[in-house]
Amino acid sequence: MTTETVQSKGRTLKGIVVSDKMTKTVVVEVLRLKKNEKYKKFYKVSARYQAHDEKGEYHVGDTVLIQETRPLSKTKRWVVIEKVVTA
Repeated sequence: MTTETVQSKGRTLKGIVVSDKMTKTVVVEVLRLKKNEKYKKFYKVSARYQAHDEKGEYHVGDTVLIQETRPLSKTKRWVVIEKVVTA
């Protein structure tokens, strides 16, 4: 982990890497459930975040934790913390 991620107190999200074609950047898709207030039914909503990957060690299909940080570029405001091991 970098010292930048340790000092930051931003949100932490879990998602799946859907693209690793850029240099030092991965696209992470985060799924969450949202509830329809009228019908009380849950549905899935996805959001895609561009996250900083300094060493290029995360690839498509990996489940990762990302953390909010200062703006690193025009679209990057997240940094990958670690890979989540699924059992």
